[in-house]
Amino acid sequence: METPRVLLFDVFGTLVDWRSSLIEIAETAAARGGVSAAWPAIIDDWRREYQPAMDRVSGGEPWRDLDSLQRDTLTLVLRRHGVHLDQAGRAALVRGWRQLRPWPDTAGGLDRLRRGYLTATLSNGHVALLADLLKYAGLRVDAVLSAQLAGGYKPDPQVYLTALRLLECEPGEAGMVAAHAADLRAAAALGLRPMFIRRPREWGPDAAAEAPPGLDGLVDCDSLTALASALGC
Repeated sequence: METPRVLLFDVFGTLVDWRSSLIEIAETAAARGGVSAAWPAIIDDWRREYQPAMDRVSGGEPWRDLDSLQRDTLTLVLRRHGVHLDQAGRAALVRGWRQLRPWPDTAGGLDRLRRGYLTATLSNGHVALLADLLKYAGLRVDAVLSAQLAGGYKPDPQVYLTALRLLECEPGEAGMVAAHAADLRAAAALGLRPMFIRRPREWGPDAAAEAPPGLDGLVDCDSLTALASALGC
């Protein structure tokens, strides 16, 4: 298998800890309005609505950015849980996707990987969201790429192919780094090298960890710093 020169990174769950960050943001926003709720369960349900909302776009609905999808799904989930959160609180939660804490190994791992590879995000977050998030989290990559640039959402093949085209990169010259098997399966089907990062606490300490996909050439690591060591950075 060809050695990659470009590394594409999933963001939510792979580089940043969305769950604990959003629970904290929700609790703070709710406290301002005197609202009490089971926020871990609500945040988990909100995250579960993420992929179905994107799948509807892939199925033919007009493309909308992630903020728009998240506003709709948040309304749905709050109604399901019988929770009334005022407009300011809802806006804080949607904005919260730009204020997620990185995993402890992320910043150092990315910096090491940038020494040997061209690095870029490839996230379902839109470019403005990603730029804000990377700045907030203190993370550095060489390019901010998004599914927005393909007018779709992962795992649509055009998302990966558009990123490769913009970077003037053949599939065999790229690796896809993600904590999610479906993302890696879609990328590997196009010829990208799959690189799995284990994030056992993505869904909290009591949730089952996602298993790595059974893919040829899979690089399986428990951190970005371990990936950097495996790739000689």
